[in-house]
Amino acid sequence: MGSSPTPGTRIISASRRTDLPRGYLSWLARALRAGEATVALPYGGRRRVSLVPSSVHTLVLWSKDFSLLLADRGVRKLLARYDQVAAQFTVTGLGGGPLEPGVPPPEEALDQLPLLVELCRNPQRVTVRFDPIVHWWVGDRIASNVAWAEPVFRACARHGIRDVRTSFATLYGKVLRRPVQWYDPSASQRERIAADLRDLARLHRLDLAACSDRSLEEAGIPRKGCIDGEALSSLHPRGTPASLRRDRGQR
Repeated sequence: MGSSPTPGTRIISASRRTDLPRGYLSWLARALRAGEATVALPYGGRRRVSLVPSSVHTLVLWSKDFSLLLADRGVRKLLARYDQVAAQFTVTGLGGGPLEPGVPPPEEALDQLPLLVELCRNPQRVTVRFDPIVHWWVGDRIASNVAWAEPVFRACARHGIRDVRTSFATLYGKVLRRPVQWYDPSASQRERIAADLRDLARLHRLDLAACSDRSLEEAGIPRKGCIDGEALSSLHPRGTPASLRRDRGQR
């Protein structure tokens, strides 16, 4: 399995697979108090992860709704012990509708941005994910969340957030089983949408990137890691470099 990263250089991702702040805040609080968590690995087995603040370079929190965490003073005090907390905040514009019924409407979600910046102590530690871009049939017309890019990008710029990620939806088995008649844009349609997003991001002086969608590169939207270890190293309050080695169990 190889040697572990030097203590204090590990980036903890909590968690791309599970929305802990929205659905499992009490579990997250217990793990932070205990200084460790036992997590299931994607391909079987379990592993204990140290959450002792001195062992963590950056704690990255992923969510579609940080409202419960932001309102919980106890959890915020636990997070304040860490040198660096970063947020990956997904705002698709679909919250409160049939595709994301348990997520706050986008206007309410965007109201969380200044509080997230305060929690992370720097707007550069907040990444907003306009992700995924989806299209579906409503009767004889094609609906999409693309129009929400403008208010999302504008809100990011207003609060000093520059890091934005996007991608087109991947229509795999779990998605296709939903009772929605999806529409998969053609390559030329994707390129046109991506170019519009690129221009909109430039207008608002945002750094727009794609985590894993190669089709966006042709429109000039670069691919970057979802978690940018080099950026987090440069933002660390003590200048400590993060381990850039990818954790094979990370999801």
